[in-house]
Formats: sequence, C-alpha cells, structure tokens
Amino acid sequence: MAPKRQFLLPPQTKKARLPPAPKPGQTSTSQHLHKGEKEQQEAIEHIDEVQNEIDRLNEQASEEILKVEQKYNKLRQPFFQKRSELIAKIPTFWVTTFVNHPQVSVLLGEEDEEALHYLTRVEVTEFEDIKSGYRIDFYFDENPYFENKVLSKEFHLNESGDPSSKSTEIKWKSGKDLTKRSSQTQNKASRKRQHEEPESFFTWFTDHSDAGADELGEVIKDDIWPNPLQYYLVPDMDDEEGEGEEDDDDEEEEGLEDIDEEGDEDEGEEDEDDDEGEEGEEDEGEDD
Repeated sequence: MAPKRQFLLPPQTKKARLPPAPKPGQTSTSQHLHKGEKEQQEAIEHIDEVQNEIDRLNEQASEEILKVEQKYNKLRQPFFQKRSELIAKIPTFWVTTFVNHPQVSVLLGEEDEEALHYLTRVEVTEFEDIKSGYRIDFYFDENPYFENKVLSKEFHLNESGDPSSKSTEIKWKSGKDLTKRSSQTQNKASRKRQHEEPESFFTWFTDHSDAGADELGEVIKDDIWPNPLQYYLVPDMDDEEGEGEEDDDDEEEEGLEDIDEEGDEDEGEEDEDDDEGEEGEEDEGEDD
C-alpha cells in the first residue's frame, strides 16, 4: 500500500486586534483623563484667585475694625474713669472680684488676699494702635508688705516684633516677700482642703518667660476689666452650700417629727385596743 500523504498546514499567525474606532463625538480614555486634570488645575487656579480676594477683604476688614476699636476705646475712657471713682467707695471691691474669679482665685494664697485688701484701683490701658500692647496698673494704699504705691506690668512688642513684657520691681518690706514663702496652711481659694501652696500672685510681676501667652494678663484685660462688677457680685459658694445644708437639716428634722407623731398616734391606738380588750374580759367575767 502506498503510504498516506500527510498534508502539513502552515502555522497560523494571530492578527493584532485594533481598537474599535471611536464613534463620532467620543474620545479615548486618556483624552478624558487629560481633559479632567486640566479642568481641575484650572479650577484650583481660580479658587486661589478667589481666595486672594477673600484674604484682601479680610485684611481690609481688620484695618477698619481696628479703627473702629480705637475710636470706641477713646469714647470708653470717661466711663472707665467714672467707674473707678465709684469703685473707690467700696474698699474690698478688687480683692473680692479677684477671689470670685475662677482663674485668678487659684493663684491666691491667704497672704496674697491679705495684701490685695490694700488694692484700691486697677487700670488697664491699651496702646493707641491697640495691636502693639497694653499696661495693667495696680494702685495700693500704705500696707505692711511693700513700699510701692503702684505696681505695673506692660506687654509690648520688642525691636524684633516679638511679644515682650516688663514690670515694676516690688520693694518688699523686711520679711514680707510673698514670692519667697515656702508653705502655707491653706489656700482660701479652695476653702475645702489643704494642699500644696501655689506660687504667689505677686510672682506674676517677675515672670516674663512667655509674654505672648500671659494668661493672667489676658484674663484681667479681656475678662475682668470690661465688667468687674459681675465677679464682685458672684455669691459666696460656701454661704450657698451652708444655706442648703441648713434647709436639708430642717427638712430632716421635720421628717423626724412627723415620724414621732405617727409613732405616738400608733401607740395611742394600741393602748385603746388594750383597754377595750380588758373591758371585754371583765364583762364576760360578770356574766359568768
């Protein structure tokens, strides 16, 4: 038999598929991404332009607000002066105000309070441009602690434009330097428990470590000075608690009296029942 012929087919080659032609009105994905990134970049540039306009208006507003504040700061001065004259008629006004203020009271020890009883006037003076700083003056009567009549602390910008402060040197009388005391039996600000004594209020006059974040100065300028009367009139919490305890005691006593009266009535009813029982037994005996 003749051998069968084998027909060898030529190797098939795969044809590269071409992407379908875009339909009219359509673009490729890469073109979409490129267009989207371009639109985002343009939007960012426009946002930056608008933000610059907002910042410009904010700066303009700050300048105008500063001018208004300067104007009204001058208009307030006669009223501050009148208020100081009226406060002078209340000898313990300022010490009471400081003791009643939650942030200042924690700085006051017993001797600090004694010294502040001689404080007759407090004045806060903002510099004309307001932004560059302010000064706080404390006026004292003759007292057994120091020679100064006025203690001042000033906050300002130094030559490099950084916040700085300076203050009056306190001329302590012999043995009366409150900034050097080491211990104290009780801080009146707590009035409830003994604890380690805080630094003296008067150390504030010698502390210039962080003039840009002087909390006590800011509290006096921005919170106490605008309206010190609100803190002077704060009721004594100890007195309120004492009154509350008295009311509770009265209620407890009334409650005990009611219980005693009820007990007496119950005993009276029991006695009557006993008497009726005895009378009943006697009647039965007579019938027998």
